Amino acid sequence: MGYDIERFVGYVNEGLLCSICRDVLEDPLQAPCEHAFCTACIHGWLVHHSNCPEDRQVIDVSLLRPLYRYMKNDLNRLQLHCRNREYGCEMICSLESIDRHERECEYSQIPCSNAGCSVQIERRNLDGHLAVCEYRSRECPNGCGYTILSAEDTQHNCVAELRTELELLRSEMICRVEEAKHEMESRLDSQRRHMVQKESILQSEIEELKSQMSRMMSDVRSLMAAERQHRQELEQAELEKREL
Repeated sequence: MGYDIERFVGYVNEGLLCSICRDVLEDPLQAPCEHAFCTACIHGWLVHHSNCPEDRQVIDVSLLRPLYRYMKNDLNRLQLHCRNREYGCEMICSLESIDRHERECEYSQIPCSNAGCSVQIERRNLDGHLAVCEYRSRECPNGCGYTILSAEDTQHNCVAELRTELELLRSEMICRVEEAKHEMESRLDSQRRHMVQKESILQSEIEELKSQMSRMMSDVRSLMAAERQHRQELEQAELEKREL
């Protein structure tokens, strides 16, 4: 939908009106036949039609283009009243700057920032409303540190609130202790499995070393026996030599 033509000051050229809603163009697009439309209007039209609403020429979304520069400039220069005119705003801006003004307009209706409050209030009156809003929050004047809403003043009980908070802290602490316990047990189990695995590896290595040592001792005995045999043969040869 376009801008309500009743908001504009002075004459508005017919070429700057949307061919569908007949209001002043908002976010405009132009068809090859040079008819202009609000983006929302022409997109909604083409959901059910495939032609221009003015001259019935066939058009498609892909054929739509931005407004000619000179028409865009003429559009941006139009003067119009702020939409908050009914609330007292007397500002008149160019179409190019109206959105920026309305975002900051003191007469804009904005929601109260307090959770639970459904009041819509003029921006200029927001501070005054927040000071008396029944949903405003503040710290307990009795020193318990709890944040309360004005509507809950009569129901607030420092002792009960602190007891509840203490129970929550106790529950949280128990949960954390249990988590830490489970984590430590998991780590101990992991280390225990690792140590058992290492022990098994070491035991295998010890058995292998024992086997190697046994083979070495057997080789040593064989060598010693061979040496004795060789010595005996030398002694026998020496005796035979003497006899000769």
